[in-house]
Amino acid sequence: MSTVSTEERILSVLEENAQASCAEIADRADVSKPTVRKYIDRLEDRGVIVGYSAEVDPKKLSSQSIAMVGMDVDSGKYVGATRELKELDEVQALYTSSGDHMLMAEVRAGDGDELGAVISEKLLAIDGITAAHPSFLQERLK
Repeated sequence: MSTVSTEERILSVLEENAQASCAEIADRADVSKPTVRKYIDRLEDRGVIVGYSAEVDPKKLSSQSIAMVGMDVDSGKYVGATRELKELDEVQALYTSSGDHMLMAEVRAGDGDELGAVISEKLLAIDGITAAHPSFLQERLK
């Protein structure tokens, strides 16, 4: 018997392919379709699964540029800054980080110039954001 829980097996399949059908997940996780539905509902209710998305190769986007932006934040203004960042349409994902920066954001815009403007005019305009360090994504390798 596997030491990997049913929940972990189901999540593993979904992380590989967010579009997998319940039948495919059931087959790969070695459980029934009703079990898959029950676990997915429970994971969504608990906030473990927060959404489903498509993975995009930035090199193949002709109308969009993507950057991962590391941001430094004044600790006294952290909560307000994160609230404002979450409201920006250009911020596709926002993460806390234990690395070089307190926050990491996936930011998208029409092209490199527009992306630069979003960083300088929107991100850095938020009270508490003290620095933004973009890394423009070029090509998805895996």
